[in-house]
Amino acid sequence: IQKLCDRVASSTLLDDRRDAVRALKSLSKKYRLEVGIQAMEHLIHVLQTDRSDSEIIGYALDTLYNVISNDLEEEEQEENSAKQVDDLGSQFTEIFIKQQENVTLLLTLVEEFDFHVRWPGVKLLTSLLKQQGPQVQQIILVSPMGVSRLMDLLADSREVIRNDGVLLLQQLTKSNAAIQKIVAFENAFERLLDIITEEGNSDGGIVVEDCLLLLQNLLKNNNSNQNFFKEGSYIQRMKPWFEVGDDNCGWSAQKVTNLHLMLQLVRVLVSPTNPPGATSSCQKAMFHCGLLQQLCTILMATGVPADILTETINTVSEVIRGCQTNQDYFASVNAPSNPPRPAIVVLLMSMVNERQPFVLRCAVLYCFQCFLYKNQKGQGEIVSTLLPSTIDATGNSVSAGQLLCGGLFSTDSLSNWCAAVALAHALQENATLKEQLLRVQLATSIGNPPVSLLQQCTNILSQGSKVQTRVGLLMLLCTWLSNCSIAVTHFLHNPANVPFLTGQIAENLGEEEQLVQGLCALLLGISIYYNDNSLENYRKEKLKQLIEKRIGRENFIEKLGFISKHELYSRAAQKPQPSFSSPDHMMFDHEFTKLVKELEGVISKAIYKSSEEDKKEEEVKKTLEQHDNIVTHYKKVIREQDQELEELKQRVNTLTSQNEQLQATVTQQVSQIQQHKDQYNLLKVQLGKDSQHHNSHGDTFQMNGIQTEEVSKLKEELEEWKNKHELLQGQLKEKDSVIEKLNSSQLEMGTTEQFSQTSKFGGLEHNNELQKELEMLRSQIQLQSAEISKLQMENQKLQVMNTTADPMLGDSGATAATSSELEGRLEQEIKELKSEVKALSEEKESLKQHLDSSSSTVAILQDEKSKLQREVAESKKEQDDLLVLLADQDQKISALKIKLKDLGVPVEDEDDTESGDQGDEDEDGDEEEQD
Repeated sequence: IQKLCDRVASSTLLDDRRDAVRALKSLSKKYRLEVGIQAMEHLIHVLQTDRSDSEIIGYALDTLYNVISNDLEEEEQEENSAKQVDDLGSQFTEIFIKQQENVTLLLTLVEEFDFHVRWPGVKLLTSLLKQQGPQVQQIILVSPMGVSRLMDLLADSREVIRNDGVLLLQQLTKSNAAIQKIVAFENAFERLLDIITEEGNSDGGIVVEDCLLLLQNLLKNNNSNQNFFKEGSYIQRMKPWFEVGDDNCGWSAQKVTNLHLMLQLVRVLVSPTNPPGATSSCQKAMFHCGLLQQLCTILMATGVPADILTETINTVSEVIRGCQTNQDYFASVNAPSNPPRPAIVVLLMSMVNERQPFVLRCAVLYCFQCFLYKNQKGQGEIVSTLLPSTIDATGNSVSAGQLLCGGLFSTDSLSNWCAAVALAHALQENATLKEQLLRVQLATSIGNPPVSLLQQCTNILSQGSKVQTRVGLLMLLCTWLSNCSIAVTHFLHNPANVPFLTGQIAENLGEEEQLVQGLCALLLGISIYYNDNSLENYRKEKLKQLIEKRIGRENFIEKLGFISKHELYSRAAQKPQPSFSSPDHMMFDHEFTKLVKELEGVISKAIYKSSEEDKKEEEVKKTLEQHDNIVTHYKKVIREQDQELEELKQRVNTLTSQNEQLQATVTQQVSQIQQHKDQYNLLKVQLGKDSQHHNSHGDTFQMNGIQTEEVSKLKEELEEWKNKHELLQGQLKEKDSVIEKLNSSQLEMGTTEQFSQTSKFGGLEHNNELQKELEMLRSQIQLQSAEISKLQMENQKLQVMNTTADPMLGDSGATAATSSELEGRLEQEIKELKSEVKALSEEKESLKQHLDSSSSTVAILQDEKSKLQREVAESKKEQDDLLVLLADQDQKISALKIKLKDLGVPVEDEDDTESGDQGDEDEDGDEEEQD
């Protein structure tokens, strides 16, 4: 080994180094320690320096794998030396990862596509993660793109590398939430589900198992990944996993393992330990995609292996737990029997049947508990099957209630316990049902009067049956009496109950009986705490005095504490699913542990309270009850008002939408009416023009909306002209008066001779100007009077038309007839125009079709033409080639003839027959060959 290490370190030739590494690889399995100690440093150096040679890299990686991995040694070593082997692999791993660059180098080598490098690299990295998981995970996490490089292994086309890549990711994702998130967001779910589908879902091999284990790593206790899985619609892709056929015999061990892991994966998503919101959304998604229905099909199928059936029951339990929709669906599932029975009834039959496997009975109990969890409707249905009014008198079908009662009073203690716990869950946090269950009467034997269910439970308790049975019945009674004063009164009404409880608590019994003593103390404490003092002999104060005298307060509190100190109590308090190693350990229920935790303290306080404190507490309780009643009343009022408000809002919304619709309709109709009016007026105008040509009396029918407007306009214009005329008349009168004044002044001025010549001329000029202005005003007046007379004539004409139109309009029959005739003519013309348009459009279509067919024909002809042109070109080319060949042939023949003549061989002329020519050519060919 030392020599080989020296060769690896000092050889200059690559071949020598490669041979040395190959030899070290062969020795590494047998002499693991020696090779590891001496060669590791040299092998790491080879990985760093000889990257270009894939063969030597492959040998070096294999050697390191043999040194670090414990797989081979574990097979050969005995059990006593297994620990030493673990230490050896761990120590070598520690040496290797001390330099973080080594792991980074290994990540780089894993990127290589070469099989002889990538595969051993993947195996070595997996082995490192197995030995020193957290440290290697941290190095990979901080290295750039470390996780992403490893994700590429899932996309490798070579199955060996892909499958080992899955195993590597399994080790990488163990207990590291940060890496789990990165792997999930690198599209791991999509790739893994694709691999599972390719491999055949549950029928697939060990690859499917490995993928499912990796999926569990990614999803378990990782809320972020669970949400990503749900949001990515991957839950829907789980449904095909559970599609099992009718023939369920002969399942392979691998299929059972795969299906088991698939069911566990569903449970991971809906686990009660997950946040309630996340669990609820996954439960809804499973119902909507049909996954719950598929699981129920397996539940009711025949020939399914027992462990798969048990796990399916547990899975269905958690899918329906606390989800009303899923619980309602499960209640409606029927078993394929004749007659059909509800699935719940069939499962309860298994639970109270002592021949069924213990784990199956536990699973059914869990399923029943999950069905009733936060499901008051389901609780009511179960309890109603026990009430006298609903029991089936014919006895044809067995109800859930009857099965529970049968289990409660059977000789099998396990059935007693399961039935008691199941019935306690039917009463959980439901005071109404606790009161109703007091009505249940049982016929114990023929001839004896029926006894109540409560009485029968206490009777069996006092008979000294098995510890498991008594514990189950005491848990049922504690759940029943808690927070229900009426049930406490019924319990205390039986004079034998209190003495029995005090007797049980006061005795000093063995360890087994201590649990029963503690539960009896709890039941008596509940009877005191929830006592409404309605029974004189069993008031709170008297019961406390009885405890003080018979048991002692300290002793009572000590016995009460036996429950929470018990090992089985703390085990049951951990999770809702009942999981017991053996039937003997089946003592406590998870929900009951919550009740004990809640009541232990308050009962201890209640025992030490004085009567005055009790009275004060009673008063406070009454006040609180009154307050609660007021609050409840107002809540009810508010709820009713909310409902009314919602209804009114809905009505407002509907009326608003109707109003909008009607407004839209009105707007549309108004626009249509306007269009029709415009069209009508247009047609009337056109009709009026036509009638002017054809009928002299047509003017009377043109008094529509447009002409009336014109008349009013003309009247207004006439009024304006009249006003202008009056104004001008006034101005003219003023001017006339001015002229007269001027004339008179001029006459006066003409008699005097003292005016100068200039003033005479000025007067004359002024006079001339006034004369001109007067003439202009007269001409304007004449024009305006002409216009006025013209407008007056038009006005008279229009008045005549109005007068002639009035009697005609008055005559409604004639007008209607004329208008109907005009409308008929219009419709006929419109129809003719439409038919002409239709004919033109048809003609256009036919022309278009003809044009299309012509264009297609032209295209075909063009294609044929181009083909023919190509053929012609090809034939021309062939002819040219042939001509060239013939010319060459002629030249050769003439040359050969010349040669033959030179040699003295007689040659025939060109006029000879073709056969002769052919023969000569053959001879020439032979001669040429001889030459």
